[in-house]
Amino acid sequence: MTSLYLVRHGVAADPSAAYPTDDVRPLTEEGVSRMRLQARGLRELGVTLDLVLTSPLVRCRQTADLLAEGLGDAPVEVLPALRPGGRPEAILAALAVYRRHGSLALVGHEPSMGHLAAALVGASGLMPFKRGAVCRIDVDTLPPRGAGQLVYFLPPRVTRKLGAMYATNR
Repeated sequence: MTSLYLVRHGVAADPSAAYPTDDVRPLTEEGVSRMRLQARGLRELGVTLDLVLTSPLVRCRQTADLLAEGLGDAPVEVLPALRPGGRPEAILAALAVYRRHGSLALVGHEPSMGHLAAALVGASGLMPFKRGAVCRIDVDTLPPRGAGQLVYFLPPRVTRKLGAMYATNR
């Protein structure tokens, strides 16, 4: 059994002349702050990660690093299949080499994350992800042989509130 945590990157800077390509747009200060709180919230839920896989784009890498840091410093690796426009079939095929891991986070973009979540639970279409949303789906193996089990799908506001409660109660 593998727990997959699908995560859409945090709030990123708007496209502008300061960022000549979409690949280099970073998280905003607000995006960094929110992702730190969300990582605390996930830790409060008992989330631990063996590995964090991320799109190579800057905003995803930053999100992945914040998750890894907040959840016990899991290693972070770039998975090119998670680039914008990544197809669920390609992402799932790329996960085959990670079948020995019990918990993986996949940090990517919308609509790819939404299509992947739907494919993993055997639905058609997409499950829309807000920036910073987290979805946990448990699967039998990688790549999955059938539909996985949706454990939760949390909007970012929920994990931030959990993180804020955790910070004030400790």
